[in-house]
Amino acid sequence: MFDVMGMMGKMKELQDKMKQAQDELQYVTATAESGGGLVKATANGQRRLLKLEIDETLLQPQDRDMLADLVVAAVNKVMEEAGEKAKQEMKNKTAGLIPNIPGLDLGGFGL
Repeated sequence: MFDVMGMMGKMKELQDKMKQAQDELQYVTATAESGGGLVKATANGQRRLLKLEIDETLLQPQDRDMLADLVVAAVNKVMEEAGEKAKQEMKNKTAGLIPNIPGLDLGGFGL
């Protein structure tokens, strides 16, 4: 017999775990660099840029275009890495709560 109340309880537990895991993503960080370390970007698992470091040798007017390219490259790279770390963290935090169903896409939940 199908236990509707039990299923509702599991859904509530899953919602609570997902919310907690999403909140904790602010503490998951990734750092990426471009230009051999001349530009470094740090972001968290919520894909928020936390820090951008630029080597002072790039702060010359003639390096303006190169600096912009290096910043874009570092930020894009760190956002990708932060997203992967967030995905793994969400997977770890919700392990066992969601059945492994082939074809089930939970991408909208950060998984």
